[in-house]
Amino acid sequence: MGIGQRVAAWLAPERAVARAEEAKSWAPAGGTLFLAGGGAGEESWRERSYEALARGGFMRNPVVHRCVAMIAEAASSAPLLIYRGAEEVAGHPILALLRRPNPTEDGAGFLQTLCGHLLLSGNAFVQAVRPDGRDEALHLLRPDRVRVIAAADGWPEGYEYRAGRRVLRLPAEEPGGGRGPVLHVRLFHPLDDGTGLSPLVAAQGALDLHNAAARWNTALLENSARPSGALVFKPAEGGNLSPEQFDRLKAELEAGYSGAARAGRPMLLEGGLDWKAMALSPRDMDFMEAKNGAARDIALAFGVPPMLLGIPGDATYSNFQEANRAFHRQTVMPLMRRLAAALGGWLAERGGEPELRLAFDEDRLDGLAAERDALWTRVGAADFLGEDEKREAVGYGPRQAA
Repeated sequence: MGIGQRVAAWLAPERAVARAEEAKSWAPAGGTLFLAGGGAGEESWRERSYEALARGGFMRNPVVHRCVAMIAEAASSAPLLIYRGAEEVAGHPILALLRRPNPTEDGAGFLQTLCGHLLLSGNAFVQAVRPDGRDEALHLLRPDRVRVIAAADGWPEGYEYRAGRRVLRLPAEEPGGGRGPVLHVRLFHPLDDGTGLSPLVAAQGALDLHNAAARWNTALLENSARPSGALVFKPAEGGNLSPEQFDRLKAELEAGYSGAARAGRPMLLEGGLDWKAMALSPRDMDFMEAKNGAARDIALAFGVPPMLLGIPGDATYSNFQEANRAFHRQTVMPLMRRLAAALGGWLAERGGEPELRLAFDEDRLDGLAAERDALWTRVGAADFLGEDEKREAVGYGPRQAA
């Protein structure tokens, strides 16, 4: 039984009807709102694993929670910039929209949620609301509530967003042509042309092991902090315990030796009684190493150096600063470039300015401050470069004439 089935069994997956604010009308975005009952598509909705991964991973596993939070917070920390060619455009409406995507979210919170959806499900969906001819609000659609509608040629022709029994259908393209009101960002999936693959899917085995280790440790503490076993009666002349003796012995064990508060209490055994362990001890199981190994596998799937999570046994990087730099270079920056290109290209085309390019200010990433300082020092000491050449070398345009 996979993690999705186990979590579904734990939670008895009866999905409640969405709250009123989640089922708000999306008519301004150009969709059609109607009520929908059960149908042939219900099986595909039950097969989605986003809810299972979110509950069993992000909501219950500290390693997954910290990995997703670290990546999302770092990816939303650098300010966004708009360029027309090589020239920066200040005060563009797209920047204002991304700083305040909708009345209930700021730009950093919007990007963090977008990254969370992408990392946990492999997919992220953004809806643009355009009441008067230009995009005025951006809303994130929960991935497990969205179904991609494929046309006969296999390409998406629309999207369905389901909240309880209410369904909104949105086109993939505007009626007159051009980008539609939904942006779909997805991670690579080798076996699916329409949806992405979450990093957590690749780490499901490690997630199961880490969660099972935590549950085992909790159960161990609740059961006197010792492995399960049996009291064996070995009388010198044969025979068994009487019913009264058995009940008294059972009551004494439950009253005097069960519970975390009585962990480690020595057991006093009468003549003929012997304790026989019936489970492997933590040392025999190599408990902590198995748990730490599972944590390292989870961190590896997300691209977070285990050293940054405080997981022992990782000697890949010589110090914390080097690990933090590798995290930003190899995980955060590729994700930020991907999101900037997707969001910028989509909003620019919808605004009729396809030549615009959205980027982020790398100089404002705290994790790369040491690299930038070293670069500026080297470039500043290069006497053979002119002032404009030095500015270009560190990512700035030529100085404007006064």
